[in-house]
Amino acid sequence: MADSNFIDYVKILCRSGKGGAGSRHYHRAKYIPKGGPDGGDGGRGGHIILRGSSHMWTLLPLRYQRHIFATNGESGGAGRSHGKDGEDRIIEVPVGTAVFDADSGEFLCEVTRDGEEIYLLRGGKGGLGNVHFATSTNRAPRYAQPGQPSIEKAVVLELKLLGDVGLVGFPNAGKSTLLAAVSAAKPKVADYPFTTMEPQLGIVSYRGDRSFVMADIPGIIEGAAEGKGLGLRFLRHIERNAVLLFMVPADSDDIAKDYNILLNEVREFNPDLATKSRVLAISKSDMLDDELREEIAKTLPDDCPTIFISAVTGQGIPELKDLLWREITSEDNQTDYAITHRPLDIRHRVAEEDNFIFEPEPIEDDDELNLETDEDWEDEFWDEESSVNS
Repeated sequence: MADSNFIDYVKILCRSGKGGAGSRHYHRAKYIPKGGPDGGDGGRGGHIILRGSSHMWTLLPLRYQRHIFATNGESGGAGRSHGKDGEDRIIEVPVGTAVFDADSGEFLCEVTRDGEEIYLLRGGKGGLGNVHFATSTNRAPRYAQPGQPSIEKAVVLELKLLGDVGLVGFPNAGKSTLLAAVSAAKPKVADYPFTTMEPQLGIVSYRGDRSFVMADIPGIIEGAAEGKGLGLRFLRHIERNAVLLFMVPADSDDIAKDYNILLNEVREFNPDLATKSRVLAISKSDMLDDELREEIAKTLPDDCPTIFISAVTGQGIPELKDLLWREITSEDNQTDYAITHRPLDIRHRVAEEDNFIFEPEPIEDDDELNLETDEDWEDEFWDEESSVNS
């Protein structure tokens, strides 16, 4: 995935600007011997702002801009002049980007609309000048406020595709074939597993001018929630879906068992996903006759609607659209169903993206000093400086 343009996980270091200090200046003029305080206020530090953009579909630009720092506010000046505010840094991200604290894994915020702006880190306020502290009993204050410090935080940005229906299934279950059959999307379709290496979105036309979005993620395998296969890397993309469409091929040895394995992996990844609406589709049903279909129907689970489909022949596709539309528009899905975020723990991190910084460079051995840590080196350095100065 290192060479792919689809980047859905990035860790960056952000720092807002610190506020400028207030001025302690006194008014001086030839014929005004006691002009009094006239120190101006310091400017505020720059903010770090997230802005949603519907024209972006990947976090690739942030992969090459890992340090985002706003500028500091300038100090106040004479004549009650206000210091210049620091410049804000605006980070444009795709719609559907969630932000987590890189240290604790705590969910911070998410961008869900085009043009939405979220203040990720606020710049420090500028300090007040001494003119604000003049009173009837203290007409010449000799102090002013310092500016507030900056805020530095490492955050993880996760892109989660915004779709109404998420496809969940083992490799070669027919997910990409279904997406290509019901939408204009052109995912890669082949007769070997893991042909889908990136999430795919397709707009499915429904009756009249209605439509819904279907999201296809790479196939997951048993143990995906523990990091096996590709599922763990992409399961985040079904967290924002209203309905989960489980797909099991008709030639499976035990359809109910495969369905329970998939459901368990989804539940292990994020327990809240088990509460979403579910539909089970038996794909590749064109190889079944009526008798086999009746026998298989007796073994299917009862906790969700089931349907037999074939994306190649079109069997059951209209009925599947009707079923999905009913689930999407049901009363249970008219709330914030898609906003489900599990805390970011070690299982959900992408190692090659997560360790881009904060790893201390190894210190070369010094035969003369024989120092083992940076602190020892700094102590020795300042000891030499002090001896020279003395």
